[in-house]
Amino acid sequence: MAEIGKGGSAGKLAISVQKRLTRAQEKVMQKLGKADETRDAAFEEMVANFNKQMTEGSKLQKDLKAYLTAVKTMHDASRRLQDCLADMYEPDWFGKEEMDAMTEDTDTLWLDYHQNITDKSLTSLDSYLAQFPDIKARIAKRDRKMVDFDSARHHFSSLQKGKKKDEAKIAKQAALLEMAAPSWAQGLISAHQVAQTNLSFNQAEEELGRAQKIFEELNVELQDELPSLWDNRVGVYVNTFQGLAGHQEKFHGEMSKLSQNLNDIMTKLEEQRELKKGAPAATKTGEGPKSEGTNHSESATPTPKVAPRPGPPPGRPVARPAASPDARQQRADSEEDEVPDADADSAVPAVPAGTAPTTTTTQAPSWDSWSAVTNGSDGDLPPGFLYKVKAVHEYAATDGDELELKIGDDVLVLAFDNPDEQDDGWLLGVQEAHWVQNKDTSAKGVFPENFTQKV
Repeated sequence: MAEIGKGGSAGKLAISVQKRLTRAQEKVMQKLGKADETRDAAFEEMVANFNKQMTEGSKLQKDLKAYLTAVKTMHDASRRLQDCLADMYEPDWFGKEEMDAMTEDTDTLWLDYHQNITDKSLTSLDSYLAQFPDIKARIAKRDRKMVDFDSARHHFSSLQKGKKKDEAKIAKQAALLEMAAPSWAQGLISAHQVAQTNLSFNQAEEELGRAQKIFEELNVELQDELPSLWDNRVGVYVNTFQGLAGHQEKFHGEMSKLSQNLNDIMTKLEEQRELKKGAPAATKTGEGPKSEGTNHSESATPTPKVAPRPGPPPGRPVARPAASPDARQQRADSEEDEVPDADADSAVPAVPAGTAPTTTTTQAPSWDSWSAVTNGSDGDLPPGFLYKVKAVHEYAATDGDELELKIGDDVLVLAFDNPDEQDDGWLLGVQEAHWVQNKDTSAKGVFPENFTQKV
């Protein structure tokens, strides 16, 4: 059995070697122009498109794998950066739990993005390119069978051309044999010679038919398959890049949300730091006026200082009791009494009978000395004004006798007509803009002292 197996292998090897020699001989004859070659221009164009398609697909596969490698690298870098931030983030800082959750969400998002591209884009491209090696092998086989077909065709053609010459030689040799041989043997010799010629011719014809059949089967299959494969490349490219674009859009959308959340946390952390930084300054600013008295001591004017960045609005002072209608009427009457007469330099209040007259008078501010107020200097203010303050917080008036403040407003402080009416933490004044325009104190009102800063 072993000897039979060895004999069969040796026979196949001999046949394979004989085929290669025959093909090499046929190609040499074709290149030398001594034998014609079967050509198919349409099929050659299909093969050129196939080679181009395979090259483009292989390049796309290589570049997509490089993109996935870059995504993996970015994922690793992002994870290390997020871990670094999470390790540095102190527990008492704003959003510690949100920061930890964001780190996990970012890592998961990168993993999903990489996996989706691998499963849906790269896998489909790999399946598309997996069919190219088989088709390429069949194209090469078709080329070999075409050479076999040409060789068999040329061999058969040569036998056809030499048949007449052989018949003439055989007839001449047969005539000589017939003359020498007995009459009973002449017919046998002729029949043998004719049988040998026909056998060679029939074998060549069978070999030609077999080679032609194999070649045409492969040729027909490839002519049907190659155009279809060439058209399918568009659908493969569309699916690959549509899937990639969809995954990118989803990934960047989710990543944008996480980035916005991170930005919000950082903003809140900065606000927390500013609040902690401004708390001691706000406490110091609140204690200063109390040490000076309710109306800021008038004995000395402090040197102007650069106001620190205001923190959150201070608390509203102790609620003021609502003024009764009689009190409001008395306040309005007192405001009318404060308006100076055009022909008098000062107003002297009436003195009841039996009472010693007093020298205390209430005089409205003089416009001639207003330059000391408007130019922001520390010069003397006109009579009636105590000092000037600037609003550092907004204040919305909640009562008719209150003065509404906006940040940056300059207010001229007046003395209360009746010191008993002044509540702790409240001042009386008029907007500087109103005084410049109207030159009266009819729009005066009370406002919280801790919402302003003396200038």
